Amino acid sequence: MRSLPYATGSAAVLLLLALAAAPAASAADGDFTIEDPRIKESSGLAASRAHPGVYWTHNDQDEPRVFAVDSRTGKTVATVTLRGVGKPRDMEAISIGPDGNVHVGDIGDNLDGSWNHVWIYTFPEPKALRDMTVSATQYTVKYEDGPRNAEALMVHPKTGRVYIASKNEDGGGLYEGPAKLTSAGTNTFRRVGEVPWVTDGAFSPDGGELVLRSYFSARGYAFGNGRLGADHRVRAPIQGQSESVTYTADGSALMFGSEGERSEVKRVGLDRGDGGDGKPGSGTGSSADGGGEGERSSFTYGVLVLAAGTALILGLKRVFRRK
Repeated sequence: MRSLPYATGSAAVLLLLALAAAPAASAADGDFTIEDPRIKESSGLAASRAHPGVYWTHNDQDEPRVFAVDSRTGKTVATVTLRGVGKPRDMEAISIGPDGNVHVGDIGDNLDGSWNHVWIYTFPEPKALRDMTVSATQYTVKYEDGPRNAEALMVHPKTGRVYIASKNEDGGGLYEGPAKLTSAGTNTFRRVGEVPWVTDGAFSPDGGELVLRSYFSARGYAFGNGRLGADHRVRAPIQGQSESVTYTADGSALMFGSEGERSEVKRVGLDRGDGGDGKPGSGTGSSADGGGEGERSSFTYGVLVLAAGTALILGLKRVFRRK
């Protein structure tokens, strides 16, 4: 039995080494700050499909370019300039379709109807992250009920269909594009639902939920057959100018972005207390409640390391005392 303290100490050593070698449970994307001084008005946000932990964003009134930002460092890892499109007027949204094409919505209209058409630009998401110029396709868009302002463009992750949510203080509309966009003519979007004041939106990776955010709140909607279903409140962080939202690539959380220099992107975990369906309910973490899932995972990891270290010290003390 005298070998027991030594065995306990050895087990603690092994446990400590295993924990040190294993990555922390905070591998999921967490809060980050956009460090690039060129990004002063981050107006859209989209989780990369090809590069884990990377988010695409853009300024609104800028050159035809987008930025890939690494959420682990907040640094830009690629600047992609779009060739073959005109001078953007007001780029407000970005989304990635199931075919891997990045869609940029040049759909803003601060005069609420001064443009009789708007544009969508698309290009394949690059396989390698580096500064480059790519050929993009430009689509002309009109609304069946006339011009309007919009800041939210969402591509359905299963059908590839493009949706736009208009922005109006009295409530906007959800507009559905044709099954396939054409660059040869005008793409007419028709109104299929009513929405509140919206600054951005995002589909869940399975396409069954649509989250729409405004300056002070967010709502989630069941989505099926191209139509909005039952809605519920989604907890969103308080930000200076709430401009963007996207799901993480794995669908475990929402990422909320804002405008301004060194703007912050906040992670809000999804409520999985109802059986793990991942619906965006009350959430499990954001700046508003003092920390996200990543912080709790790091805390748990730290507790385990501390416990292992304590067991190691106690075991070694017993060994030395028995000597």
